[in-house]
Order: sequence, then C-alpha cells, then structure tokens
Amino acid sequence: MRDERTLRVLDTGLRRAAENLALNRALLECHQEGRSPHTLRFLRFQPSALVGFHQNVDQELLPGVCRAEGIDIQRRITGGGAIYFDPTQIGWELYLDRRFLGTADMEAIAGRICRAAAEGIRRLGVDARYRPRNDIEVDGRKISGTGGAFDGDSILYQGTLLLDFDVERMLRVLRIPAEKLSDKAIASARERVANLKDLLGALPPLHQVHDALAGAFAEAFGVDPVPGELNTAEQDRFREALAEMDTPEWIYQRNRPVSDAPLLEGVHRCPGGFMRAGLILDRDRGHIAQAWITGDFFTHPRRMVADLEAALRGIPVAQLEPAVHAFFDGYRVEMLHLTREDFLQVLRQALASAGTGQDAHAVG
Repeated sequence: MRDERTLRVLDTGLRRAAENLALNRALLECHQEGRSPHTLRFLRFQPSALVGFHQNVDQELLPGVCRAEGIDIQRRITGGGAIYFDPTQIGWELYLDRRFLGTADMEAIAGRICRAAAEGIRRLGVDARYRPRNDIEVDGRKISGTGGAFDGDSILYQGTLLLDFDVERMLRVLRIPAEKLSDKAIASARERVANLKDLLGALPPLHQVHDALAGAFAEAFGVDPVPGELNTAEQDRFREALAEMDTPEWIYQRNRPVSDAPLLEGVHRCPGGFMRAGLILDRDRGHIAQAWITGDFFTHPRRMVADLEAALRGIPVAQLEPAVHAFFDGYRVEMLHLTREDFLQVLRQALASAGTGQDAHAVG
C-alpha cells in the first residue's frame, strides 16, 4: 500500500538522455504496479534532442547537426513534440495516480499541477502564472512547458524550468523551416521565453529551486515532501529499460524503411497535436501496402498506433474508412484531445496527395 500522505522527492542529477528516459519508464511502470510511491523527480540532461514516442527522428531533428555538436538523440516514452534539453534547464516529473488526484480529466489535472508549479516558481521571486493548456509564463513569456500522459491508473506529468536557456542552439537542432531561422525569427523566439537567471539577475542554488517546487506541490496536494532514493525494484527495472532504449532500434523505430514505391503523405493539425501519415499503395491490387502515422500526439497504450498501422496493411483502399472504424470499435484506447476522425482525416490527406481525386473519395 502506498502512503497517500507523502510525496517522495528524488533528485537523479545530470544524466545522459537514455538514462533519464529509462528512468521515466522504470518509475512509471513500477508506480503502475504499486512498487513505487507517489514521486516528484528532479532531473537534468546532458545536451539532448528528444522526439516524442510517435515521431520520426529524420522528420523532426537534424541528426547531422546533433552528431557534430555532441548532442544525444533519444525517443521519449510519451507522445508530444521534439524538444531540446541541456543543463540550462531543470526537469521535474510527477508520478501519481487517478485516486491521488481525484480525477481522470487531463485538463483538470494539468491545471492543478501547473498552478502548483507556478506557485513554486513564484517562491523564487518571479511572477509566474499558469496559461492553459500547459504553459507557465512570466509577463507573457514562457518559463516552463509541461505535458502528461496516463499509463493505466498512473499518470506521468512532466515540466521544465528554464534557467539560462540558449534558444538559438535549440533552433539549430530541430528541423525548422529556414525562414524561421533568420536573425529576426531567432530574436523573436528569444523574446518569447523567460530565463530564471535573467529575471533574478543570478541563478539561485539548485537545491533552493527544488525546495520551492517541492514545497508548492506538497502544499497543493496536502502531503508531506520526503527526500528518497530509488528502490530495488526501480533500479532493476531501470537497467532493463536502459538496455532496450539505449539502442538505435529504439531511437529510430518510427523512421520509415526505404522503398521503391512512391510515398503518399498527408498532414493534419488538430486539438490533439500535429499528425503525419505516409502510405505506400499496391496500385495493381488497389490495396494499402504499408501505413505509417507519426506526430506529437498522446495515446494510451502507446502501441495503439503501431496496431492501427498493422490493421491497415493489406486492406483495399476503398475499405480504409470501415477498417479504421472497426479498429477503434474493438480497441480500448485513451487519447488526449484526439478522435478517430483525426486519424481518418490525416489518412484521407495522404490519399488525396496522389492527385487523382479518386482515392480521396474512396474514404470520404
């Protein structure tokens, strides 16, 4: 039984991306199994470019730049978009459950957690405020971005705090249109973020930042913050996760294999995020030979997208819409601001990119 009156506080220090993300997985899985207490974790990254679980590395990052600058590339266990991390940011994570939070509504959870985080930052001496859906700002400038995902009854909610962040380096790593990398665009990006060092004139000690945030979270949840360490089950699960995740197979799992057949691509932006679909057709038979869906969205279970892709493989193009409906009718999935219609829409866009019009009408 977990002690509902306490919140364990971990500081796992400065680590490689693979280690930090393997700890994500270990803590979330152990929490879901009842082998971890409710936890607040503080973490820092060596220079790292991270893609969301459903994203294609080559679509979101510039791997050559990352390699040249010694920046690790890794894949998160949660959805969302590509981000850049380095020691000029603090990460914080909460591992809680629906019972602890009293709701399964992600917007209500985000609001409660982000208001607590904003209070913690205010305790450091800046006027931080929560801006729905998931940002914390100071005078309209972002100082913390956040996001979360359910895994069974457990929730992992993550946030960052900008200490002395280099926006220009981030823009060089992410695959961003050239027009957004002009001097004017870079200056504008700098103006939209707020660093704690600039706001305070100097950085407070890390332990002071941790104490302020931990105190605010504990007060918001009505619990006592208790410093702790990883337990044996978490350490064992961490080693297992690291062995799988510190590999090219994990990092590049959403990259598409090379094919001689033309790839039809579609994009769709919706409240749940940005989606891409890629289709290769067997035109002689009128079937879908391969399907890929990537993007910065959140689903649980995470493998739902891979299962949907498998369900579409080999079906007649004209049966795409009923196949998608049949899949969702028989699949238990939780999605954040996302519906089955969003998946249909991005697949329709891919078919329409063939330029014939006929394929698009086949599912519409």
